[in-house]
Amino acid sequence: MSPATAVASAATKALPQASRVFDVAFTSDAACVSEARRITRDFLGLWNVKGELAENIVLAVSELVTNAVEHGIGDLGLQVRYPDDELRIEVTDDNPAPAELRSADDEDVSGRGLFLVAVLARKWGVSEDGKTTWCVFRVPPRRP
Repeated sequence: MSPATAVASAATKALPQASRVFDVAFTSDAACVSEARRITRDFLGLWNVKGELAENIVLAVSELVTNAVEHGIGDLGLQVRYPDDELRIEVTDDNPAPAELRSADDEDVSGRGLFLVAVLARKWGVSEDGKTTWCVFRVPPRRP
């Protein structure tokens, strides 16, 4: 079991069953991106968030975590909260320079991550201290 999985598992056991939140810490390494996607997908399944919305949320997590790995400083954290009809993703690192939306040329192999997040999410932003990039998705109520 990886350290990130152990933290996510411990957090899940410590929270009441009705809580829809997880918080995971990662060492900044490219391998943590796939781990963040897997953990997010697993929790979305537990919370009955499925289909295209779930895939968009996982993609946003992937892009935000990748951005933190590539441009952040130190370890990073991922928190996902789903208390009501909105799901909020926050990725934190120690770099005070805020993430910025930029344009990428057709030939560029990277640089589109925040653009994708901006298109997919209801809203996104950066904390005042520049260390946390977040986005919010609306989750419509599921019919029984």
